[in-house]
Amino acid sequence: MSNWKTVCRVDDIPVLGSRRVTRPQGPAVAVFRNDQNEVFALLDRCPHKGGPLSQGIVFGKSVACPLHNWTIGLADGCAKEPDVGCTPHFALQVVDGNVQLDATELATLGVDLAVPVAGPLLRGVIHPA
Repeated sequence: MSNWKTVCRVDDIPVLGSRRVTRPQGPAVAVFRNDQNEVFALLDRCPHKGGPLSQGIVFGKSVACPLHNWTIGLADGCAKEPDVGCTPHFALQVVDGNVQLDATELATLGVDLAVPVAGPLLRGVIHPA
């Protein structure tokens, strides 16, 4: 039996956009909505270089990573050929307009993956530009 946690309302997610769900540890979860009002949830981390999928362009049942334009399937988190790799996808349900994620998956799935760091930070040292 799943323990569902409400994370937002469907209307809180822009059509062809996303909303980020932060967690106490590990990368955030991106919840996407396409133009058919279908909702999907993936770890907010491209399998290629860790780009923030929540900042990508949603089309059909895919999202384009904003870093290198990899196409990631929203239903399974897998890159489309010729690219390879997958990011974790999360079970969800919509009840009375509320988007709910499986609480166990939310607490455990992908929390061991590193959160990508952008900018000049390298090994804890800030380098001047």
